[in-house]
Amino acid sequence: MSEWNAVLYDQKHNFISKFGGGLVELLAPQRGENILDLGCGTGDLANKIANQGALVHGIDASETMIHQAQTKYPQLQFSVNDATQINVHHQFDAVFSNAALHWIKQPEIVVQNVYDALKSNGRFVAEMGGKGNISSIVNAIKQSMNELGYAYIEDYFPWYFPTAEEYSKLLEREGFQVKMMTLYERPTQLIGDEGIRNWLQMFSNNIFQHLSNTQKQNVIQLCEEILKPQLYKEHTWIADYWRLRFVAVK
Repeated sequence: MSEWNAVLYDQKHNFISKFGGGLVELLAPQRGENILDLGCGTGDLANKIANQGALVHGIDASETMIHQAQTKYPQLQFSVNDATQINVHHQFDAVFSNAALHWIKQPEIVVQNVYDALKSNGRFVAEMGGKGNISSIVNAIKQSMNELGYAYIEDYFPWYFPTAEEYSKLLEREGFQVKMMTLYERPTQLIGDEGIRNWLQMFSNNIFQHLSNTQKQNVIQLCEEILKPQLYKEHTWIADYWRLRFVAVK
């Protein structure tokens, strides 16, 4: 996966951590609990959890994200760590994850690693992209690349968007008890008139990795034109997000 632009993430996509506030409430961190924030990004939600008295260890596969998190919150513990190879030295009372799990196309390994990282009765509280997430955007990318004569390579598709039933079965096979699982529509406002352009610049680099920068910009421009009648309302870009939120207990 290509490296993240942590500054663009904080400046133009801070809605990710803002929407995650409700997930922190669902986690209900208790003072003194050890909590692993899996895919912590630039650390905003880890800080929110820590402010409630928990001891947080934030991990992310991106060095730039972890560097930004360490710069913003030097009092917290962060490390570069891949969710498919979680390397921690003790078990946690809870594992928390917001908007990260859909980036990992080896979900069985992730769920197994989370299970191993939890204490008995530990909870796994997470939200990720679910079935139908950004379907308009994905279709526009495919249409744009086809119209421009650029190859769309399926193996470069970076996301995993499961159904509620699919992910529930995955958790249960590993030994989790699923306490809550819901797939819901969450139209998401992007920032500014270039909201969809910034979104594509931030999140679609894997799909465009075989293109030159000029070709990439051509795709983004055509995507913008295709999506404007669907997703641009009253001078605001609204991304067609579907989220899968769950609580599972070991």
